[in-house]
Amino acid sequence: MQVTETLNSGLKREIKVSVPAGDMEARLEKRLSAAKDKVRINGFRPGKVPMQHIRKMYGKSFMAEVVNEILTDSTRTIIAERGEKAAMQPDVVMTEDEKEAEKILAGGVDFEFSLSYEVIPAIEIKDFTDIKVSRPVYDVPESEIDEQVNRVAESARSYEPKTGKAAEGDRVTIDYVGKIDGVAFDGGTGGDQPLVLGSKEFIPGFEDQLIGAKAGDEKLVTVTFPENYQAGHLAGKEATFDVTVKEVAAPGKLEVNDETAKNLGLESLEKLRDIVRGQIENQFGAMTRQKVKRQLLDQLDGAYQFEAPSKLVEAEFGNIWSQVTRDLEIAGRTFADEETTEEEARAEYQRLAERRVRLGLVLAEIGEKSGVTVSDEELQRGLFDTVRRYPANQQQEVFDFYRNNPSALVNLRAPLFEEKVVDHLLSQISVTDKKVTKEELLADDEDEASEKPAKKASAKKADKAEKAEGEEPKKKAAPKKKAAKEGDAE
Repeated sequence: MQVTETLNSGLKREIKVSVPAGDMEARLEKRLSAAKDKVRINGFRPGKVPMQHIRKMYGKSFMAEVVNEILTDSTRTIIAERGEKAAMQPDVVMTEDEKEAEKILAGGVDFEFSLSYEVIPAIEIKDFTDIKVSRPVYDVPESEIDEQVNRVAESARSYEPKTGKAAEGDRVTIDYVGKIDGVAFDGGTGGDQPLVLGSKEFIPGFEDQLIGAKAGDEKLVTVTFPENYQAGHLAGKEATFDVTVKEVAAPGKLEVNDETAKNLGLESLEKLRDIVRGQIENQFGAMTRQKVKRQLLDQLDGAYQFEAPSKLVEAEFGNIWSQVTRDLEIAGRTFADEETTEEEARAEYQRLAERRVRLGLVLAEIGEKSGVTVSDEELQRGLFDTVRRYPANQQQEVFDFYRNNPSALVNLRAPLFEEKVVDHLLSQISVTDKKVTKEELLADDEDEASEKPAKKASAKKADKAEKAEGEEPKKKAAPKKKAAKEGDAE
C-alpha cells in the first residue's frame, strides 16, 4: 500500500492511497479459499467446487468486500500512524468511472482512493491556578419554604359544591371553546376543566369574567392574548370563549398540618417541608452551578484561542441555527421582530458555534489527560434521568430508542463527561463563595451578551445548554398558562 500526502494546510489533510492489484488479488484468493468448503452448488460435492467456478460466481461480490475492508481498516490505520486525530469521519473519494470500477472488482488494476479530513489541533493544557470564579450562594429563607408549602397545601385544599354565584377563590368547573373571528382555534377547547378564580392560571381577563357566574350559566368571555404569547399565531389577537359553567364550589379551610401531608402521600408536615426545601435548594443550586460554569468557560475561552475544525463548527452551527429558526417559526416571529437581521444573527451564532467547538475540544483534552471517564453505571443513571423527563406514556419508547441506538447513547455520554470535567476543574481552581439575593441569582449575567445577541429570545433558546436554569414559565396553550417546570414544588 502506497500512502502519499497531497495536502497539508492548516488543519486540512488529503491523503492519496494506492493498493496494488497484486495485494487485492491476494486478499480475494484468501476469501475464495475460505468459501470453497462452505458453498453449496448443485452438481458439485461439498468442498469439490472448482476455484474458477467459485471466482466466476462470487469474485465480484468478494472483491467488493475486500474494497470495503481496505477502506475501513486503512483509514483508521493511516491516521493513527500519522499521529493525528480526525475531527470527523474522513471523506473518501474513489473513481466514479464505471469501467474503471469494473476493472478494480475484476482485480485488473490498482485500487486508488483519497482521504480528506481535518485534524484536531494539538492543545497544550495550561496551568489552572490563575482561574478564579465566584460562586453565588442564595440562602433560602424559611419564609420562602413556608410560602411554597402553602402552595403545595393549596393543591390539596377541599372544595364543596355550592349554589349561587362564584366569587374569587371559588373553584368553577367549565367547558370552553375558544374562537378567533368566529373560528375555533387549535388548543382553545377544553372540557371539565377546574379553575380557581383568582389563581391567574388562565390568561389575563379570563377568570375575572367568570366571577358572579352560577352552575349552568353559559358565558361569552372576551380576552386579548398578550403580545409576547408563546403561540405566535395568537399573540396580540382578540379571542372569544364560549364557556359553560358546570359547577361552582367553595373552598374549605386551608390546613397546613400532618393530615395535609398525609393526603399528599407523606408521613408528616416536617417531611413535606424537607422535600420542598430540597426541591427549592436544588433549583437554586442548578442556577448557581450554571453561573459558575459560565465563568469557568469564559476564562477557558480567553485562555485557549486556536483554529477550530471547520466541519465541527459547521455541524454545531447547523444545530444552533435549526433551533433558532424553529423557535421563530413556532412563535410566528421574524428576525426583525428580534431587533436584528438574518445576516447579523448568522454571524453571531457562527461565533457561538466556534466557541462551543473550541471549548468542547479543550474540555475533552483536559478530561483525557486527567483520566476522567463516564462509567456504565453513570451512563445508566443519566439515561434514566433523561427518560424521566418525558410523559409516562412515552418513557418506554424513549428508553428503547436509546438502548437500540448506540450513537444516541454516545451523545448522552458526552454531556455527562463534560460535567465531570467541569467538576474536576472546579476542584483545581480557586472558587470563592459570595452571598447573593434571590434577584441577583435570577438575573442574567451581563457577559451573556458576548455570546448571545441582546434582547433576542431566539438566542436565549439556542444557548439553552449554557444559560442558567430556572426561568419563569411563559404562557403556553390557550387559555391556560404553562405548567410549572419539572422540579418545582407545586
